[in-house]
Amino acid sequence: MAEIVKFFIARLNRVVILKRLISTLSIAIIMGLISSNVFAIDVESGSEQLRQFVRNSKTAEGEFVQQQLRSPKPNEPQDKGLKVIRQTQGQFVFQRPGRFIWDTQKPYEQKLIADGKQLILWDKDLNQATFRSAGQALASTPAAILFGEVSLDQHFDLVEGEERLGMKWVGLTPKKDPGVKGGNDLPYTKISVGMANGLPKALELVDGLGSIVLVTLDKIQLNVILPANRFTFIPPAGAEVLRLK
Repeated sequence: MAEIVKFFIARLNRVVILKRLISTLSIAIIMGLISSNVFAIDVESGSEQLRQFVRNSKTAEGEFVQQQLRSPKPNEPQDKGLKVIRQTQGQFVFQRPGRFIWDTQKPYEQKLIADGKQLILWDKDLNQATFRSAGQALASTPAAILFGEVSLDQHFDLVEGEERLGMKWVGLTPKKDPGVKGGNDLPYTKISVGMANGLPKALELVDGLGSIVLVTLDKIQLNVILPANRFTFIPPAGAEVLRLK
């Protein structure tokens, strides 16, 4: 009888040891997978993150804060960095190629809508809708730079930048188009996109006068289902309508 008890105790110990071994191996495998994924995300360049975002995001929506910044003037304190002279915030939605809504909600209500053919600016306070054909006006908007093009490398040279504020920054240099008068120049001397975990978190634009526009994005949801009329805009009755070339 004692031998039988010893036999079952030995078997039980083996089962316990085996379970512990399996549990340890499982934890090691899971931790290894997590570590490899974190490492893969960490080493992936900002340029490649941006390319994958443009390639894989057909639709998206989220929130934005847009700030216009400037350097301190000579008679102002020089140790406080850039000064915010204007800030707006709201929501955005886009559908590639060339459809988006940039919906400013604070401090005033204004919408910039691209429906694929034209660019529409709706100002609620002025009760005014301005229509113009999509083209250079569309290409120069911050929203179009992020959301308008499917083939990013066709229009921009991507330059790997520094890592700051928890983001990997990518410089976008517009390519010259010999078929377009003026070479397809945008009104910015510098365009940078801050990428983190595969998503654009910030867009920085600098113009020839040194003015800086910083757009930060949050609560981004990718490949959402949008209704067919999401980008259709009809001015309210009584609104002033301007149609520009």
